[in-house]
Amino acid sequence: MFLQLHKIISQVGKKLFPLMENKKAETNEMKYLIVGLGNIGPEYHETRHNIGFMVVDALAKKAGITFKDGRYGFTTTLSVKGRQLVLLKPSTYMNLSGNAVRYWMQKENIALENVLVVVDDLALPFGTLRLKGKGSDAGHNGLKHIADILGTQNYARLRFGIGNDFPRGTQVDYVLGHFTDEDWKTMPERLETAGEIVKSFCLAGINITMNQYNKK
Repeated sequence: MFLQLHKIISQVGKKLFPLMENKKAETNEMKYLIVGLGNIGPEYHETRHNIGFMVVDALAKKAGITFKDGRYGFTTTLSVKGRQLVLLKPSTYMNLSGNAVRYWMQKENIALENVLVVVDDLALPFGTLRLKGKGSDAGHNGLKHIADILGTQNYARLRFGIGNDFPRGTQVDYVLGHFTDEDWKTMPERLETAGEIVKSFCLAGINITMNQYNKK
């Protein structure tokens, strides 16, 4: 009798557990970490180096959701057609951004291929948006620390151009400075498009999204 009971339990378990495992795997695959890079503090608010913060802030504002202060950063979750987008603004300061990325990847059980980092880029004219699946840090301390902590440069990043119209030797002042009135004329539309790219990355995948948006 005990043998029969054991067989029944075993058979039921085999039917149930694969379903549970599949559901868990599906949940993880449907979850994404969207990291907007920047520095915390009012003195850095809406500076060029904080464009990553501004992109995820715009996404959250449009969805009517707010960030909560947590370990290593401020987070909120945005639902898009069955996908869960964990929006993260690291509170580590730029040079230690990798600590926040690693912690929230582990906490939310998010795979590396489902991570997207939104970052300012001096090499691109203001408002130019480029999605890449991997690449060097190009001298960006936030990207460098993320690569150091994760042990790889093979993570997706959305580069938001901030231009490089500054005299030699004033790069730090430029990236920590505020956008011009001219920049602000197109800023809302550029933030909107950046948000569309983030959503497309999660819904359509990186290759389709690059093909659709990188030429614009």
